[in-house]
Amino acid sequence: MKGHKKKMIAPICITAVFLIYLAFYGWMLAFLGEWKPVFLVLLIPLIALGAGMVYMLVTRIREIRSGEEDDLSNY
Repeated sequence: MKGHKKKMIAPICITAVFLIYLAFYGWMLAFLGEWKPVFLVLLIPLIALGAGMVYMLVTRIREIRSGEEDDLSNY
């Protein structure tokens, strides 16, 4: 189990850094730009990217816990 935790550190850190970057970018759009419908058009993809990144993190953690983390070595 301890080996699994070590393998989860990198995906969690990368996801956290990416989400912080997206949040900062969204904050910059919100406070430095004018509130227009264009803001929503720019904000929706940011939210989708964040949600996709969290989904991929959850999927990766499930793979690691199930022992599929080294599935490329099977080929």
